[in-house]
Amino acid sequence: MRKLQPAHGGSDPGAVYKGRQEKDDNLSLTKAVGKILEKNGVKVLYTRTEDEYLTPFERAKQANEADVDYFISFHRNSSPQANQYQGVEVLVYNKSGIKYKMAQNIVGALGELGFREIGVQKRPGLVVLRKTKMPALLIETGFINSEKDNTLYDEKKQDIPQAIADAILGTLDETDAENPLYYRVQTGAFRNRENADRLLYQLLDRGYPAYILWDGDLFKVQVGAYQQLGNAIRMEQRLREDGYSTLIVTK
Repeated sequence: MRKLQPAHGGSDPGAVYKGRQEKDDNLSLTKAVGKILEKNGVKVLYTRTEDEYLTPFERAKQANEADVDYFISFHRNSSPQANQYQGVEVLVYNKSGIKYKMAQNIVGALGELGFREIGVQKRPGLVVLRKTKMPALLIETGFINSEKDNTLYDEKKQDIPQAIADAILGTLDETDAENPLYYRVQTGAFRNRENADRLLYQLLDRGYPAYILWDGDLFKVQVGAYQQLGNAIRMEQRLREDGYSTLIVTK
């Protein structure tokens, strides 16, 4: 589950340039990215879907209480003088883990659309990066007071959300490939190790590939580890035919 945050809103317009308000660009882009993610099976929550204001602390609190997997904040940059700078960057708490990989992929994807790549920057002092418990990113999608960035932003209005969503999904796919999901058939969970051992030895004597997994405060007796759900279901049927109570789990 992802939490998407269109920055600013309500009484806080964000950066403003020639009547263009950052809060509006942020909201439309966030919704467009969220729609693409949802079409690809990702559950998406939003800090706001209308023109309303929440403090950065409230946004971080929302994400933490919802227990989301990632927090992505959408912004547009600004500089002291018009047309002083241009380009895209992604801000992170530190340059480590999946958030850093995702940030690099987003910058690269937007660079392919013609934006100057400023890169990934550390900003540990930002509330939405510091107070969130999950991997968090803040995307600066071009400078709102740069004519060149605004022209590109408007010309690529359909391509930008697709590029960001593709970078997010691609990063998640890479992570899943590194940590594939396995289906296991569980036949018992015990607080007492001796009880777990008795069931384990019984299963091993019958030729089952059984083992004990310590999880929290329970000794869990499980059989097999399958990437294909169908194989786990067939093993579960065998165990049930032999009189065992079973449960398919993914841990």
